[in-house]
Amino acid sequence: MSVSNASVHPVDAPPLQTEAANVPRVRMKDVQGMPGTIGGFFLRFAQFVFAVVSLCVMSTTGDFPSVTAFCYLVAAAGLQSLWSLSLGILDVYALLVGRCLQNSRIVSLFAVGDGVTSTLTFAAACASAGITVLIGNDLGVCSQNHCLEFETATAMAFLSWFCALPSFLLNFWSLASR
Repeated sequence: MSVSNASVHPVDAPPLQTEAANVPRVRMKDVQGMPGTIGGFFLRFAQFVFAVVSLCVMSTTGDFPSVTAFCYLVAAAGLQSLWSLSLGILDVYALLVGRCLQNSRIVSLFAVGDGVTSTLTFAAACASAGITVLIGNDLGVCSQNHCLEFETATAMAFLSWFCALPSFLLNFWSLASR
């Protein structure tokens, strides 16, 4: 039976501390756009503003209830605005008090909520864009409808989704990296 003998390997001396080595590393909780950061608050604020503008522009047209896609856009923009407002208030609270919102339950709630609301907003914006193109380009009846308002509301819904997507991706990334 062969038995291995212990061997001693030389250990290098640790490198000298320099000023570059003393710089704190950026951790996952410090990434801007995450809940409880200034970047996260600005993303929530942009989501809220674009969703409210989309909701207001679409609901001020008199004939939006006649098209299901436009009703869906109003519902999705309303849900997006409520979700973004509530999480924006939570972000402001966390920033003022100095709380960290990186609890796994909170992050999972944010990830699921952002995923649902961003998917609904994107689907509603796509459906409204299709109907707007149908009315404007294919049927050519923009003179009888509010095509400019429909296009504006659809564009604002896309912008709201574009601001909600980074929030979802960052929350999902944080949840997956645990």
